[in-house]
Amino acid sequence: MKIKVIFDKDTLNKNLCSGWGVSFLIDDKILFDTGEKGKWLLENMRILKVDINKIEAVVISHDHWDHWGGLWDLLAQKVGLKVYACPRFGKEFKEKIEKSKGELIETKRFKEITTGIYTTGEISGAYHNKFIAEQAMVLKTDNGLTVITGCAHPGILKILEKVKAKFPNEPIYFVLGGFHLMESDRHAIEIIAENFKKMGIIKVGPTHCSGPQAEEIFKKMYQDNFVEIKTGEVLEV
Repeated sequence: MKIKVIFDKDTLNKNLCSGWGVSFLIDDKILFDTGEKGKWLLENMRILKVDINKIEAVVISHDHWDHWGGLWDLLAQKVGLKVYACPRFGKEFKEKIEKSKGELIETKRFKEITTGIYTTGEISGAYHNKFIAEQAMVLKTDNGLTVITGCAHPGILKILEKVKAKFPNEPIYFVLGGFHLMESDRHAIEIIAENFKKMGIIKVGPTHCSGPQAEEIFKKMYQDNFVEIKTGEVLEV
C-alpha cells in the first residue's frame, strides 16, 4: 500500500507548497486531511500528478482549519465526494460540506472505508481544555498495521491502544502524522517513545504538531527506522 505525502511543513523540493497541517493520499484513492489551504493542496496535487478523479473519499481527522482548509477547493473540483467526519464535529463544518455538495458520512465507530483501509471512528480528546473529537486512519497490510494521525489530540498512546483493541493479533508496523507533543516536556515524550518500543512499533514518522524535540527523541530511539515525513514523498507500507 502506498502513502503519498501531499502536504506537510517540509517538502522534497522548493516547487511544492508547505505550511501547517497535513494531507496524505492512500493508494491514490483515500485522502486523509487536506492541509491549511486549497490553493496549495491543488497545486501540490498538480505537481505530484495526482488524479483527483481517482479520489473516492476524504477523511478529516478533526475540526481544525489546518486539517480541512483544502477541502472546499477539492469539493469544488469533485462534486459529491464522500467526506468522513466525526459526529461531534461542529455544525458549521457539516453545513459547509452540504453547501459544497459533498456527501457527509459520520463515523462514530471503527469502520472499514475500503479493503484494508479503516477509520478508528470518533475518539474523545481535549484541546486548550475543551472537548475535541478526532479520528485516525489504519491501514492493514502484509507488514502489519500502519496508523496515520492528524494531531492526536486524544493522546497518541490512547489512539494506538484503541487500534490494538480492534486488532489484538496484528503488529503495528508504522505510526506517522501529528503526535501533538509540541508543548510536552522531554521526560513525558521519552516515556511515550519508550511505550512505542514496548508496543513493538517498528517504524515512526512524527511530523506537524509533534514538535522538533519529539522528532529528535524518536529519531535517537528509532535510528534507521525513523522516517522523515516530507511533502512529495511516497511511502510503501
